[in-house]
Parts: sequence; structure tokens; C-alpha cells
Amino acid sequence: MAEILLGVTGSIAAYKAAELASSLTKAGHAVHVILTRAATQFITPLTFQSLTGQAVYTDMFAEVQVHDVQHISLAKRADLVLLAPASANLIGKLVGGIADDMLTTVCMAAHRKRTLLCPAMNTAMWENPVVQGNVAKLQALGVELMQPREARLACGDVGRGALAETADILARVEEMLHDAP
Repeated sequence: MAEILLGVTGSIAAYKAAELASSLTKAGHAVHVILTRAATQFITPLTFQSLTGQAVYTDMFAEVQVHDVQHISLAKRADLVLLAPASANLIGKLVGGIADDMLTTVCMAAHRKRTLLCPAMNTAMWENPVVQGNVAKLQALGVELMQPREARLACGDVGRGALAETADILARVEEMLHDAP
């Protein structure tokens, strides 16, 4: 059983993260979900808590019952960090070293952990040279990338930017866990 941190950002594709969380939990993994504030506009923490049986994290400064520096303890126990869907905002923050919420702070503390980045955004955003440069910088730092797929997007456009298929993400997670040093 692996400890997986699932970071979910504000994207219509956030509903697919629930399927990822459920499938990973059914496969025997402990899935710890961190939602950005924007993600909670698309899907609720209760959904993930119900699917994983674990606490869901949304707030850096939430009151805790036991002393625990959560962003550090979550990072330490993670076998893998899965960022799905990863917005352009999250990608930019990670490249810039910005740690201003629970997810980015945990990611900064988990920089030594294997990380799988699964972007989801509008095609124009995905193709933006700044976003492409940021993704390349993360890859140079060892972050693994699952390319977004081409599909009809929430805005009605057709192009690359849709979250990779759930089955493909799950297969890559299992490969990364199996190949872990």
C-alpha cells in the first residue's frame, strides 16, 4: 500500500479527480487529498472524504486536534504526489516557488518525492509559451508529465488541454510506484 497525495486544483476536470481517488483507494492505497480553494468551487471535500476514508485538506491554518505540522508530515509520508487536474496557476506557482496555500506548501516540502503532473486547461492556455516554459522547468526538476489530451473542452473549443484519461493516469501511477527507488 502506498501513500499518495492527490492535489486537486480549480478546473472542471476536478470531478475526474474523485474517480482517481476512488480507484486508488480501491487498489489499496491511502489517498490524502488536498484541494485548492478554487477546486472547492467545483467539488467538495466531503466527496473525497467519503471516497478515501481520509481527512481532506483545504486550509493551511485549520485547527488540528493533535500538534502536527501537516504540510511537512503529509510531504514526509508521501510515496507519490499526483497533481490532477493541475491548472496553469498551480504550474506557475510551483515554478516560482510560491507556497501560499496548503497544496503549494506541501509540494514545496515534497520536492524530493516522485511527482506526476496532469494538466487540464483551455488549449490557448496550454499552448501559452509561459505555461509550456513552466512545464519544461518542472520536467527538468524531475516532475513527470502526463500530456493533456485533445478533446472538446468545457468552453466548447476542441483542442489539447483535457485531463488525461483516468485509466492512463492510474496506470502511470502504478508504474511509478512499482519503479520507485
